[in-house]
Amino acid sequence: MNSFPSQDEVVEAVLTGIKTAKSNYSFWTADDIYLSYAPPKFLTIHVSQEIAKLSPAPEIFIDATIADILRCSLPKRDAFKWFMAENNIAQDVICLTLDERFEHKSDNDSISKVIMSIRNGVRNAQAEYKDDIELMCKLLQREQRDESTLDYGVFAFYLDISNTARKKSEKRLEEIIEAFNKIVASHKNLKSSFKGGDINKIDNVGEWCVGCYIIEPTV
Repeated sequence: MNSFPSQDEVVEAVLTGIKTAKSNYSFWTADDIYLSYAPPKFLTIHVSQEIAKLSPAPEIFIDATIADILRCSLPKRDAFKWFMAENNIAQDVICLTLDERFEHKSDNDSISKVIMSIRNGVRNAQAEYKDDIELMCKLLQREQRDESTLDYGVFAFYLDISNTARKKSEKRLEEIIEAFNKIVASHKNLKSSFKGGDINKIDNVGEWCVGCYIIEPTV
């Protein structure tokens, strides 16, 4: 087994990466809060940079295909088509994937460990976010531990609202987590947790926070 950073280290790097993205975007645009207007992949790049600082550092892949992730996590690398059909999974990409880092003997010996969805401007449990959770659950659920090398999935997000919003950040977080919990509970042998969520208030502007919803097998 190759060395790999702990879940706590990875999650902390994700939270730090999004906070750094917020700081940089605010500095560059002279905007106090609305990181949600940032370009695509802005958060993903910052998160990747923070994860790359970890020791041991994992391999980092942006937008890896589901087929490739399954090839690198299932016991049999040619079982990905069966797995996708069995679990009604369409071909797509995962925002960020972390693999074990080691000297490769071929282009077919990678080992995927962590899958992530990184979302900006999350304010409620929209269908597309729940779809992310559903997909991660399908990729992570199993009967036996050795059925996959994937250790856990992370839905990481930035939330911001203006000071005129009727529903405040705390309530929005509660509703998002509740909606995600229902999805996780509908799958076998999975549990979830949440880290982050500290709400930052800016007078006469609004509120923002960063969170990581974590899904992992219980077997």
